[in-house]
Amino acid sequence: MTQSTMNQSISTHSTSTIPALLTNKVAIVTGASRGLGAEIAQQMAAAGAIVCVNYLNSKEAADTVVADIVAVGGQAFAYQSDVTELEQVKAMATEVVSRYGRIDILVNNALPSYQFNPSAEYTSIETVKWAHFSQQMDGIVKGAVNTVQAVLPQMKAQQMGKIINISTNLVYNPVVTYYDYTTAKSALIGLTRNLANELGQYGIRVNLLAGGLLKTTDASSLTTEEVFDYIATTTPLRQATSVADFANSVLLMASDLSMAITGQSIAVDGGLTMP
Repeated sequence: MTQSTMNQSISTHSTSTIPALLTNKVAIVTGASRGLGAEIAQQMAAAGAIVCVNYLNSKEAADTVVADIVAVGGQAFAYQSDVTELEQVKAMATEVVSRYGRIDILVNNALPSYQFNPSAEYTSIETVKWAHFSQQMDGIVKGAVNTVQAVLPQMKAQQMGKIINISTNLVYNPVVTYYDYTTAKSALIGLTRNLANELGQYGIRVNLLAGGLLKTTDASSLTTEEVFDYIATTTPLRQATSVADFANSVLLMASDLSMAITGQSIAVDGGLTMP
């Protein structure tokens, strides 16, 4: 199967063929067994990358993502590791290097289990508990720190790498006050800028992409069409951002087209927020 055929087959959620922006690149996508992570992994493979599909508990789902990629001529394998455990992600990075000799891209997409419930106790400063913050900080910030530390020796040796942190546009406009989740995701902005400043000398670019309510993920599966329609009317593009749209932006930041971009926090939400 040719690269062009593979691109057309794997890009089932997009209206256009995915260009081969990542030919022969090696990528790790954390939390890639479902939702946005799975879409990112599939689009990266369609763009020519070899993808490590990281997962925590959902082995069957991760294996399905890999099977879908391989079925249309792509290259991928699944690897179980808990991003909050440094030694586990170091082992993952070692396995990737052992198989392919390099690590070009890291996408920090994994996050701890969370319910976007506007009535939950963590939506009010009067009822949120520090345990809520700790869980999100561990899963989001500690997880990202661990994965960066795991891939850094290889990226430094290569004098090249792309690190992409996934956040939320709630950090710019907290329309629902998810204190724990938004605080942890906000911390990723500071982490991104510090990493970019320190690692630029090694040719490593670090950026953050912040999504809005995506159509459709597990987190937004209960969202009604009326809500999506309302969001569409409030954005300059007059449309809700799809999972495929967001993944396209990840491809851009992972590719050589963004070599002059680092330390940036970019909203991918159709212009709903303009930080």
